[in-house]
Amino acid sequence: MKDKEINFEEVFSRLKFTEKYVLTKIREAYEFAKEEHEGLKRLSGDDYITHPLHVANILIDLNVDEVTIIAAILHEVLNNGKIATKEILEERFGEEVAKIVDSVSKINKLELMDETESSARYLRKVLVGLAEDPRVLYIKLADRLHNMRTNWAIKEEKQKDKAKETMTVLVPIAHRLGINSIKSELEDICLRVLKPDVYQDILEKLNKTTMELNDNLLEMKDNLSHLLNENDINHKIKGRVKSVYSIYNKLNNGRKWSDIYDILALRIFVDRETDCYAVIGLIHSKYRPVPKRFKDYIANPKENMYQSLHTTVFGNDGEVYEVQVRTYEMDEIAEKGIASHWSYKEKGSKKVQALMEQKLEMFRNIIETNSDESDASFESAMNNDLLGELIYVFTPKGDVIELPKDSTPIDFAYRIHSGVGDTTVGAIVNDNIVPLSYALQNNDIVKVITNNNATPNQDWLNFVKSGQAKTKIKSYFSKKDREGYIEKGKNILEKEIRKRKLSINEVLSDNNLNKIYKDLKMDSLEELYLSIGSLRYTAGYIINLTTEDKQNLDDILIEKIKPVTNIYHSKDDVIIDGNTNIMYSLAKCCKPVKGDEIIGFITKGEGVSVHKTNCMNTKTKEDRLIKVEWNDKADNTYLSDITVLVNNSNFLMDLITESTKEKIHIAEMRNKDSEKGTICNLTIKVKNKEELEHFKNQVAKFKNVKVVE
Repeated sequence: MKDKEINFEEVFSRLKFTEKYVLTKIREAYEFAKEEHEGLKRLSGDDYITHPLHVANILIDLNVDEVTIIAAILHEVLNNGKIATKEILEERFGEEVAKIVDSVSKINKLELMDETESSARYLRKVLVGLAEDPRVLYIKLADRLHNMRTNWAIKEEKQKDKAKETMTVLVPIAHRLGINSIKSELEDICLRVLKPDVYQDILEKLNKTTMELNDNLLEMKDNLSHLLNENDINHKIKGRVKSVYSIYNKLNNGRKWSDIYDILALRIFVDRETDCYAVIGLIHSKYRPVPKRFKDYIANPKENMYQSLHTTVFGNDGEVYEVQVRTYEMDEIAEKGIASHWSYKEKGSKKVQALMEQKLEMFRNIIETNSDESDASFESAMNNDLLGELIYVFTPKGDVIELPKDSTPIDFAYRIHSGVGDTTVGAIVNDNIVPLSYALQNNDIVKVITNNNATPNQDWLNFVKSGQAKTKIKSYFSKKDREGYIEKGKNILEKEIRKRKLSINEVLSDNNLNKIYKDLKMDSLEELYLSIGSLRYTAGYIINLTTEDKQNLDDILIEKIKPVTNIYHSKDDVIIDGNTNIMYSLAKCCKPVKGDEIIGFITKGEGVSVHKTNCMNTKTKEDRLIKVEWNDKADNTYLSDITVLVNNSNFLMDLITESTKEKIHIAEMRNKDSEKGTICNLTIKVKNKEELEHFKNQVAKFKNVKVVE
């Protein structure tokens, strides 16, 4: 079906912004995008600029903010523009817009490698992980919706690939965000592409049923409206035809066509939450309800914050009708999801706003965890907090708190506030005292007991589930350890100064401190104390830096390396001659990874440099070599370089897809054209040599790859 023609003025007229500078910026974005895409055509034959206009038009229905609209209009300029760069976007439209467009551009390069659920689940994680701002996901969903509306322009096989990817990756995200309007349309389009015969069969039956029952539906609508008017309840009623995919889903789960009660349904909108319950009471007083069909999603919202009352009743004509009752605000949330957060930021109810903030906070916490933790921790947090099963519990005041399944009172406390979490000492659930490791259930009423003198317990990390709680607890102990090392370093240095019968004020004079900072590349006295307390430098070495009597750092290291019992409980990746807690670094020249044979080299002022045993840089310096070995207990990632020679650079998307599937992080990528082809130099993060070799072998199988080194 040919796409509906659209132009900028049509989209512009639908905008709800009134600020002149906002409207000016949106027009400027359009002019910029139009120039960037000039001369380009979509496969449908339309000018390329029509696509971002359609995406913006879809997002207007979701009541998003002006930044999202501007970014939507610009969302293809980095991948399909002439000169646009992130820096240019930042200069012209601000850092916020540039970041969103950059993230969308990266996401649009990702594709599903295969049809397995694990592949889809991982791609969902990567996609959401790239979306540092949740608005990136709204643009991606609108982008895919328009592409699916115009999928007739691509080959049938590609249509099916995109439909599978949409169903497995994007529809679950739309569901989690609660954007029902986009989710439902995507589901129907995907069913039409993947199972056209089934789709047409349901559509024909649906049309036939709709025509047969239309008169009954209108009569029921009038009867209900009359009933509510008699009781002075302001309302609006709409008839609703169930989506083709929803019916397919029920039939696919064993339901018969005659058992699907809500093919045609009525939706009633009212002003207040109390009116919802009053309406249900009036309907049940006049029409007999179908047993076990009443659902209260207002008191117990769905995981995507959907709220409504559902009931099914027998009409006077003997037909069965599903009736949904909700406020206008609840309907906005149900259809537009979290995106309508901006519309309700000022005027919305505190309850809805609190739920919105919780959902946004989950995104923020995922990103915070990603920046502080290993890749494995990030994936775990993504799976638990964002794509995993959720539960809903209540505060004693009745506020709803959303948490990952099996969360504990500690997770609950940190979701309230980090200060509450840090000082929690006990918990009461449903009026019963429970241990802090208790697994909360849906609808639990939770009260935490705090003590201002209390502090977090490191054992909590063994049972908390949410990424937010883990991050806050680790942050507390990291800060505490740092403070302890600083205090320890201060005491050690002052003790050594007194031992040498020197003046503390003279040794730590401004001139001497500036000299130390310059020599050791430090910024503050606190950092100096920290380096001593964590045993990076000795107090004697620091004092010697202020005099001409400097002791060689190599000698200090050699003195420290004495035969002792091997201890393998350190977080250090490398054990140096049987010892840990010795300053070292992994050599940049050969980039050893766990599993490589390694040797240590004692440097001047920088501790021990760890090299591969075959590294040329250690061959002529045998007098300064020292025995080192990998710590079996360490579980970190290491940088490694790979050079790939390919016929052309089109393999990059395959490479990115493969790296996400194998959970390999690409830290840097540099391309250079040569006579033999394109040389791609990669820096990647791997856990060990085995993982590195496996990734190299997988890349070597790509169609255009000649050599992998």
